[in-house]
Amino acid sequence: MTSKTKAHLAVLGTNLFFAANYSLVKLISPALIKPFGINIFRVGISLLLFWIVWLFGKSKAGIRKNDIGRFLLCGFMGIAINQTLFIKGLTLTSTVHASLLTLTTPLLITILAFWVLKESLTLFKAVGLALGIGGSALLILSKESSSHATNYLLGDILIVINAISYALYFILVKPLMQHYTPLHVIRWVFTFGFMMVLPIGLSDVMAVDFNAFEPVHFLSLAGIVLTGTFLAYFFTTYGIQHLGASITGSYIYTQPVFAVLIATFVLHEGLSWQKLAAAVLIFSGVFLVNYRKR
Repeated sequence: MTSKTKAHLAVLGTNLFFAANYSLVKLISPALIKPFGINIFRVGISLLLFWIVWLFGKSKAGIRKNDIGRFLLCGFMGIAINQTLFIKGLTLTSTVHASLLTLTTPLLITILAFWVLKESLTLFKAVGLALGIGGSALLILSKESSSHATNYLLGDILIVINAISYALYFILVKPLMQHYTPLHVIRWVFTFGFMMVLPIGLSDVMAVDFNAFEPVHFLSLAGIVLTGTFLAYFFTTYGIQHLGASITGSYIYTQPVFAVLIATFVLHEGLSWQKLAAAVLIFSGVFLVNYRKR
């Protein structure tokens, strides 16, 4: 099996893990663990695992001085902002809303490329952005009732900001892949990120009552940490190195499909016409933004 084939399988697995996270988080938060507390478990345990794997590896390289600032920014955007707002937003909105709004990431990357890198804005991209933004707005403004969502508007807004931070992380982390291995990059990104989230969620961790946990809750937390964070981030970094940020990012289109299927069976969430219409608009927008004439 070639390295590219492995990378494709790794990135596909990443989005399946991320999709499962939507439902797993709902099973334990905020009832048993507050959102910021989950972040401490996710980032802290994953960080420990990354360092353990590193100890058994051959590469013991450090960080070049001129790369420290970029590592700090990656920790801030990819861990502190991204993870904190994702978990908090997810506990406030529905799984379907959160997973569909995650698709705004490639749209935001296009906007950033146009604004920062001065890439040309074609007619297809302009129409695609309009459709994607329209679908996101329809989803955010739709009023629904659900036992798994308490504040759709605030939750959806936090998920969008999370998508912005993840788009910036994708752009910031790519140059680091040219000088360091995936494990080296993700280990330091998590190290800096953990330092940032620890003061925010430490009190939530101290308040957790594990006596109230049932086996399914322990399994959910283990899934969030091991597959939804440790393996997901490692596989994403591996994919960026071997496939590039664009191809790796394109696999995010599979995430809502996985997330909706899992949420339907685990949380019994339904699909309304607003959600379906928003999904069509967002998928169409993403398709047009990435469309290339042959």
